[in-house]
Amino acid sequence: MAVAMGLSAARSGGHRRGWRASSVCLFLVAASVALCGCPGAAAKADYLIGLGSYDITGPAADLVMMGYANAEQFVSGVHFRLRARTFVVAEPVEGGKRVAFVNLDACMASQLVTIKVLDRLKTRYGDLYTAENVAISGIHTHAGPGGYLQYVTYLVSTLGFNRQSFDAIVDGIEKSIIQAHENLHPGSIFVNKGELLDAGVSRSPSAYLNNPYDERKKYSYDVDKEMTLLKFVDDEWGPVGSFNWFATHGTSMSRTNSLISGDNKGAAARFMEDWFTKRSTETIGHNLFRSDEKLNEIPRRVSIIIPQPHQNYENFTRLASSFQATGGERVTRLSSSTQRVRSVFRQGNRPAFVSAFCQSNCGDVSPNVLGAFCIDTGRPCDFNHSTCNGKNELCYGRGPGYPDEFESTRIIGERQFKKAVDLLNTASEQIKGKVDYRHTYLDFSQLKVTVSSSNGSEQVVKTCPAALGFALAAGTTDGPGAFDFKQGDNEGNPFWRLVRNLLKTPDKVQVECQLPKPILLDTGEMKQPYDWAPSILPLQILRIGQLVILSVPGEFTTMAGRRLRDAVKMVLTSGGNNEFDSNVHVVIAGLTNTYSQYVTTFEEYEIQRYEGASTLYGPHTLSAYIQEFKKLANALVNNQAVEPGPPPPDLQKKQISIIPGVVMDATPLGFNFGDVSDDVPALSKFKKGDKVSATFWSGCPRNDLMTEGTFSLVERLQGIDTWVPAYDDDDFCLRFRWSRPSKLSPYSQATIEWFIPDTAVAGVYRLRHYGAAKSLFGSVRHFTGASRAFVVL
Repeated sequence: MAVAMGLSAARSGGHRRGWRASSVCLFLVAASVALCGCPGAAAKADYLIGLGSYDITGPAADLVMMGYANAEQFVSGVHFRLRARTFVVAEPVEGGKRVAFVNLDACMASQLVTIKVLDRLKTRYGDLYTAENVAISGIHTHAGPGGYLQYVTYLVSTLGFNRQSFDAIVDGIEKSIIQAHENLHPGSIFVNKGELLDAGVSRSPSAYLNNPYDERKKYSYDVDKEMTLLKFVDDEWGPVGSFNWFATHGTSMSRTNSLISGDNKGAAARFMEDWFTKRSTETIGHNLFRSDEKLNEIPRRVSIIIPQPHQNYENFTRLASSFQATGGERVTRLSSSTQRVRSVFRQGNRPAFVSAFCQSNCGDVSPNVLGAFCIDTGRPCDFNHSTCNGKNELCYGRGPGYPDEFESTRIIGERQFKKAVDLLNTASEQIKGKVDYRHTYLDFSQLKVTVSSSNGSEQVVKTCPAALGFALAAGTTDGPGAFDFKQGDNEGNPFWRLVRNLLKTPDKVQVECQLPKPILLDTGEMKQPYDWAPSILPLQILRIGQLVILSVPGEFTTMAGRRLRDAVKMVLTSGGNNEFDSNVHVVIAGLTNTYSQYVTTFEEYEIQRYEGASTLYGPHTLSAYIQEFKKLANALVNNQAVEPGPPPPDLQKKQISIIPGVVMDATPLGFNFGDVSDDVPALSKFKKGDKVSATFWSGCPRNDLMTEGTFSLVERLQGIDTWVPAYDDDDFCLRFRWSRPSKLSPYSQATIEWFIPDTAVAGVYRLRHYGAAKSLFGSVRHFTGASRAFVVL
């Protein structure tokens, strides 16, 4: 029974707390009301709510990243760690329904990942969490490890399937759901919306302009600018999290980046979680969410536990000189986990604040807001084809921090973070009503769709088996392709048709079905060594009161998303007997439960830009989605069941990987693992904004993923002999780079780079590395080493 399991979980688990509050808890409740400064903390609870978060970073070496399909983009370190963030909302009544929504710092959801997560949840919870009420959505970062999907198209560039990458994501999702389940507690939910104008631009404006003028003139912009945020307020603790949906691509980090990163949305989540914890810790008894608060700087937590020292720089220098580099120290596997900066901020049983920045209809939306320019001339790219003198390789979009992609990531992330803070501060509309859901599987390779013809009559058309067009190979202004491909190509060329035919020649029916797309790869009909593309897709609607989430397994363009939302909203609000009114909030959760590339409007498909060429199931794909989502919405309104549909295949046993494992690690004669090979200069003094770095002899990061741990650490001296963690792998200002002299070399090095933020506390610091090394016989030893100490002024 849902309510019984929910209440039992509220008394047990990793963040267990009693149902009856002590006097200390009562004080914290009062403090939460004061801190919130909004109606949320005092409102009557309508739901059981729980949030969770867990590390899904995965292998930090040797895997190709997922997103750009660049086979040379191998992971070699960590910018900041990736997480799975989950909310569970349940009706607080006997037999009440519940939903679980998981936001992944990953490129997209995976059908195989979803299947295995649901299998684990079935074993643990029975029928409490199923395909019907669990949604798993990716933020679309292009800077995470690949190898976790199951179809050949998405594994070719990543050198096949990788079990380590796959397991990291499955484990992290499961643990985040477990946390959210065990944190279930009475609470309330608020919704708020607002425009964010400077975090996304259209990267295919010529395709957008092919949409009907009367439709375009209804909107002020050619991309969606609205962010929708949910604020979760626990009856006992006050605000415990927020999830928001906003459309912009995870491509602030370029196709040449080699560091794992959550890109702009992952950065925004980290900024907001740190901001909340810092403010809630420092401002007990004050208004936590002042709307006029200055947010020009990303907050740091280190100042919470380390008071500002006396400005005695000579004393700092003397102290620093007494701490030389250390290395070769053996440690336990969990040593890096115990040093994580954020682990020290848990306040008793209070759950950590979880903030997720979810993806929406981002298909044609780029975070590179300065526009696309030719790298040879500096002039704008060709408007229709995004080429420079006929070459797509020279046309690149520029982010707001150009030419620094890390700065662009920070800026776009910070803009989303600031808007989310504003929406959190001012959220006043309370979510009311039932929790419900509808889910079905559909074969999109042969779906009959009723559409309106030009003369106003209706006709029945069909979707097609999946196929990719020539313009796909041209890439986008976020990541250009190669050779002589270009966007806006609806003809193709004889040479690449010949190459295509060596793999699979599409028949006449498929060619005509996909028109005007010229087929480059007939992926839906390619079955060797196993399926190249999905045909069975999941469609899902989640309802929490007046909020409705449309879980779509792909990337909808701006106008495609608008049409889908409008169509569903019309069904929800039509008629006089349903529970919805015109105030219903409909959001699209993109890249959810599986991945099937893009969805454009019929008119955009005709232009065959990258997004149209990547719309797998032909020109009527969007019409099929709208038709079937309207059916789900009608079933939701009328409390009707829907057919489950044909289940998707589980292709795990067919997966192939050519990624070699780690054979062994070694160090040069006279050195130990963890020893410093390139140290911080002696008696160094640095100021805010400087970079400090040190390089250590290391082992391959695949030996231990350091899940919920850290490879890199900045430590600060407290007193005269105590080192405390200040920054780790989760911090935007700290970078962990790993390298080896050659692919077959057993030697490797780890470089830690700290870009000293303006909020750093003056004092004595050092850099520390945690790693693991594999012997020739297969055993793994863990080690650590620290750099020479230095002064930050």
